Amino acid sequence: MIIIKNGALVTPQGLRRADLAMDGDKIVRIAAAIEPAEGDTVEDAAGCWVFPGFIDGHTHMQCWTGMDWTADSFETGTRAAACGGTTTIVDYATADRGVTMPDALAEWHRRADGTCTANYAFHMALAEWNERNRADLSAIREAGVSSFKTYFAYDHLRLDDAETLEVLEELKRLGGILCVHCENGTLVNELQKRVFEQGIHGPEGHALSRPDVCEAEAVSRLLYLAHLAGDAPVNVVHLSTKLGLEAIRAAKARGQKNIYVETCPQYLMLDDTCYLEQGEDGFAGAKYVMSPPLRHAGDRAALREALVAGEIDTIATDHCSFNLHGQKDRGRDDFRAIPNGGPGVEHRPVAIATSFEGQLGPEDLCRLMSENPARVFGMYPRKGCLAEGSDADVCVWDPKARWTISAATQHQAVDYTPLEGFEAHGRAKAVFVNGVLAARDGEPTGAQPGRYVPR
Repeated sequence: MIIIKNGALVTPQGLRRADLAMDGDKIVRIAAAIEPAEGDTVEDAAGCWVFPGFIDGHTHMQCWTGMDWTADSFETGTRAAACGGTTTIVDYATADRGVTMPDALAEWHRRADGTCTANYAFHMALAEWNERNRADLSAIREAGVSSFKTYFAYDHLRLDDAETLEVLEELKRLGGILCVHCENGTLVNELQKRVFEQGIHGPEGHALSRPDVCEAEAVSRLLYLAHLAGDAPVNVVHLSTKLGLEAIRAAKARGQKNIYVETCPQYLMLDDTCYLEQGEDGFAGAKYVMSPPLRHAGDRAALREALVAGEIDTIATDHCSFNLHGQKDRGRDDFRAIPNGGPGVEHRPVAIATSFEGQLGPEDLCRLMSENPARVFGMYPRKGCLAEGSDADVCVWDPKARWTISAATQHQAVDYTPLEGFEAHGRAKAVFVNGVLAARDGEPTGAQPGRYVPR
């Protein structure tokens, strides 16, 4: 057995001084004191918090976006995740138009199986709605996929409102949840054209062409559609605006149920002034081209307040990494050609722990980045809690560690980090995935114990 001794276990009820024993891939015992027997391994967690492994519910690894391949494969992305304390990702498998969902799921398994340091589950994204996809929903659900995704933006991905309504109705019947990218794609297309014609071609044009109204309208529309479908469960992904938050509050005030809200570190920590960053070649602002874009400081403040107040359920990354040099710089003369997405899977836990130091305690961090993702996506209590019989995904966290985030030392396979120079408070001291030590002090051990997580 592996015994974690002298740590403070993070539970929903608070911190508990106790030892924890793992045998194989399960937590087998939690007690005030567990004495090791011959052959047991002891991990000393004195001064540390012991979390259930963190879960990132929104990633895009080894993915073709219509413009380029992401920089991170499942191998590099899950290795980076584990170095930061994340033991499970939920990645978006995408059935592009003309591709069946079973074929898409098989392709994502080919990309991930046998390469992962952290565990992985899949959402299924639908780029079209037809009788074949309707018929295949049950089979995908039986294959362990309980969460699906549709888009209100991107011409090659988006469904119309009637199609979205039917998807919601079918998923409610099957016990699934729909994650939705909430931007009004018709407005975005027009505003991109207008901004470009005004002579704004640099990265700042990205934010100017995707204003908060585009998100808020789409959030409101989604919630009305979900209500029309009998309060079908929905997850509003990467919420970035105060207006979108107000649309969610309005739906909840009407009594609507089954609304879940996700945001990301970038919307809690950065703002749209980043697009003006010059760097060595005048194009550093492209690092922050992601959708939705970084917002005004007032949006950031509203989301931070809502997070502390408990109005946001989960924090994910939307990790979708592209190199600044060789990928994003292809859009040097046209912001519309800059690949959308940024890295973050490695640094999410420490970024939130540091940014909200004094506002969120370890129990809150556990709720937002472990317990709630496990609950929303059908993995609890197998994951998301420290309990006898739960999976042996454990992060021993040293809150006193001090270090600086830098692209030079990260494990994400991308040439920058949006958090360059960030002074981090805390670090994943030891990270166990299925009972195997996967990372220590931010460095991988080389083990690849990650498994598919059917839900």
